[in-house]
Amino acid sequence: MSDNPTPPRPAPEPTPVAAQDQSTRRDKQTRQDRQDRQPSRDRQTPPDRQTQDRQPPRDRQTPDRQPSRDRRTQDRQPPPDKNAAQGQNAARDRSATKEKGAAQDKGARQDRSAPRDRSAPRDRGAEPPARPPRRRRPRFSVERGWFPPLGSKGKVALVVSVLTGLLTHGYHLFRYPLYLTDEGIYMQRAWSVLRETSLSPYTYDYDHAPLGWITLAGWVFPLPKQFETFGNAINTGRFLMLLVHLVSIYLLFEITRRLSGSVLAATIAAFLFNVSPIAVYFQRQVLLDNLMILWLLLSLFLLLRREVTIRSVFGGGMALGIALITKENAIFFVPSFMYLLYRRVKGSASHRFTSTLWPFAAFAPIGAYVTYALLKNELLPSGFDFDLNNPPADHVSLLYTLWWQLNRSQGTLFSHTGLLQTSWLVRDKYLLIAGVCAMLISLWIGMHDRKRNLGFLISGTLAFGYAFYLVRGSVVLDFYVTPLIPMLAINVGMVIDRMLTGSFANRFMRGAHSMTRVALPSFVALLLLASPASGYLVHTNTEGHTQIADQYQSKINLTGMQHAQIAWVRKHVPPNSRIIMDDDLWGDLHDVRPFYPYAHSHWNASSDPDVRDKLFKKKWQNVDYIIMSNKMRKSMDTNNSDGRENWILQALRNSTRVWSQTQGNIKLEIYRVQ
Repeated sequence: MSDNPTPPRPAPEPTPVAAQDQSTRRDKQTRQDRQDRQPSRDRQTPPDRQTQDRQPPRDRQTPDRQPSRDRRTQDRQPPPDKNAAQGQNAARDRSATKEKGAAQDKGARQDRSAPRDRSAPRDRGAEPPARPPRRRRPRFSVERGWFPPLGSKGKVALVVSVLTGLLTHGYHLFRYPLYLTDEGIYMQRAWSVLRETSLSPYTYDYDHAPLGWITLAGWVFPLPKQFETFGNAINTGRFLMLLVHLVSIYLLFEITRRLSGSVLAATIAAFLFNVSPIAVYFQRQVLLDNLMILWLLLSLFLLLRREVTIRSVFGGGMALGIALITKENAIFFVPSFMYLLYRRVKGSASHRFTSTLWPFAAFAPIGAYVTYALLKNELLPSGFDFDLNNPPADHVSLLYTLWWQLNRSQGTLFSHTGLLQTSWLVRDKYLLIAGVCAMLISLWIGMHDRKRNLGFLISGTLAFGYAFYLVRGSVVLDFYVTPLIPMLAINVGMVIDRMLTGSFANRFMRGAHSMTRVALPSFVALLLLASPASGYLVHTNTEGHTQIADQYQSKINLTGMQHAQIAWVRKHVPPNSRIIMDDDLWGDLHDVRPFYPYAHSHWNASSDPDVRDKLFKKKWQNVDYIIMSNKMRKSMDTNNSDGRENWILQALRNSTRVWSQTQGNIKLEIYRVQ
């Protein structure tokens, strides 16, 4: 309402006194009727004429038509006397103004002294008082992409996890562990890609998909000294493994946080992924499994974005396809990925398109690999013959090699001589046992309520699918456990977080401070680091003394033994000598001057026709030196099931040891054949 007074209206024509009296009585009656129809608050504080003109329309449920009828009656009457009406209106306005001011002062005093009666009627034009917003519980849903924000504490935990991984996996990187055969094979093939533009310096028999060592070649190519940038070829590959691990930490942290909605679960998973001795041992090595883990985690990370877009679906499919042509056993993770994609796009407008785009993107790298074999006429064996007892002699075959790998068999892992007892549990029994138990709990939680616990179902099936691959009975090498490590770490982190915050834990931890969620896992982590039985930071050596674990022991230099072995060869063995060795030394003898072009591994010397039949002619007399690695003799016996290495073993029996070095249970030797 404006503060300016109402402007005077033009005076009406004078009317007779009788008509004026009659009009005055009717006006009083009309005002009395209006006051009776209004609420009690309107009768106590009558508004002025301008306020009545600006009142909002009445409620439709209680229409008031009497004033309109009175108005029509008033229009039929003759106009009242101008002067008398103007005087009465002015007096009425002054009286109403005084009563309104008094009512406002009284209401203000009542508001300050007494609480407001919420049941009292409220003016329709007035706005309700603003209420403070309610603090809603943060929503979390893997299916809908409702992930809690990372926050400042989460960023600190992520940075600490990455720095921890840099320390645990970077320290002692070039000294521990010993250079292994497979590391030499992959760097050997990366050398062939870079130097000879071929997938292998020998006949490529499709034993592994080639993208892994193509990635290694792409990493080496821009370096200033290429393969010798960090000392030798394997060291250069190990530095790439360190970078791969740091990226994998970030992906693992975010994946665990989005599957569980908890920073604590992500921190626990990253801790195990960084500090576990079995993780440190295998993830330092130049293995295709480490590269495969990176692509798998990237694919899973893209499927767990807040919004499932075309880019994320296409990128996730491509990353999975790259993982498959890096290491074929990534196929055991595919069912979990497909189910996660189905749940994420279910009910969306573009679910049909995205459900088709993802497998297309995943098959594109595989299709390129198959096309390569088809163009070289190496997709199918000759005569479409898949007889495992008679391998094709004229050319290698992709499908035949896959069929041969599927039909390989080995003893069970659970025997006393299996890898589970002799290698994996020895390095870290805590992660493996706790991880398997956590996997089973995750599967139970996920299957119990698949709608709300999608994260547990995905983490449990990821670990279960690859565990099935390991125990199915085929040939398994010790480093095949590497892809299982991050999956078990995810399950352990999520289950521990659920135990500390879940509804079934409230009865034991009711009223406990939130610091308990951090203090209890920290205490367990300190026990693992300080206990010699765990081997995480300290361990008990063969003499019964407690010392720093081998992976952090500065006095241990296992690879230095191999450097000494190479140094003796360069000093005492002529470059044109015909040498049988292991693949871990191949890069040093073929890429550093003086070159040793006739130095070949016992694998290729017994299986590749160009080496076996043309250079050595399967005669032990054509061998000059045998350079023995730590477990080379055992590998020769294992590979000699069909007698293919009999002539090499005979050369070893007709030789003399000229160099030897031993450290602990590791022994390196060099033999000169008579």
